[in-house]
Amino acid sequence: MSPPIPVVIRGAAGRMGQAILRVLEERDDVVLAAALVRAGSAQVDRPVYPSTEVPLRYAEALAPGVTTGVLVDFSVAEAFDTGLALALERRLAFVSGTTGLDEPRRAALDRAAGSIPVLWSANFSLGVAVLTRLVRDAARALPEWDCEIVEAHHGRKLDAPSGTALALGRAAAADRGQDFDAVAVLARAGEQAVRREAQIGFAAVRAGDIVGEHTVLLATAGERIELVHRATDRWIFARGAVAAARWIAGRPPGRYTIEDVVFS
Repeated sequence: MSPPIPVVIRGAAGRMGQAILRVLEERDDVVLAAALVRAGSAQVDRPVYPSTEVPLRYAEALAPGVTTGVLVDFSVAEAFDTGLALALERRLAFVSGTTGLDEPRRAALDRAAGSIPVLWSANFSLGVAVLTRLVRDAARALPEWDCEIVEAHHGRKLDAPSGTALALGRAAAADRGQDFDAVAVLARAGEQAVRREAQIGFAAVRAGDIVGEHTVLLATAGERIELVHRATDRWIFARGAVAAARWIAGRPPGRYTIEDVVFS
């Protein structure tokens, strides 16, 4: 039996970080190597698993001896650069679900993929990975059909449209040979109220405690297709992130996706 894969969690005090820690505790093919939190966090030096004999504690920095395994980053866009730099410095595979990345940070991921294996995803649901593949196929097969994307989340979500909705739109545009930034309409108001040819439109709903719902609508005169994914449990994202970490360990440098985890 192969030894467990060491996993470093960055953003360990956050909602996703905490969920991933729980998932790691239940598995024997991966092992927590470090739980990193922001400088000055109240979690620093507290035990990660206080109800067990595991001695690991939350820390601000990664111990020098950690030089193998996978760094899983669920921080914020402003802290993303530091996490990627750490993975490059220690030669760790890099898995990230940090959203709100601008083009320079996306370009940094591409550059890093020349040195380490990199997997970034807006959504670690394995079901959304399948949805993305279906969207690609449908958009390519029906290039003249209108494409609109509707997403719904809880009222405290900070970004709109969601990172997942944007990723679905990018997937549809890519398989149609379109420049996403040229065809994306992030909200329909004012001059954008009337649909124009080839656009990919977005609508965002914020209400209650909705975990996440995404609908990709493809429509033409007389018919339409709706591809829908609904998440009802946040644990699916943590389980998907751990599955991605386990899958990417030992891979050659390159840029990977959650679709690779599901379909390869």
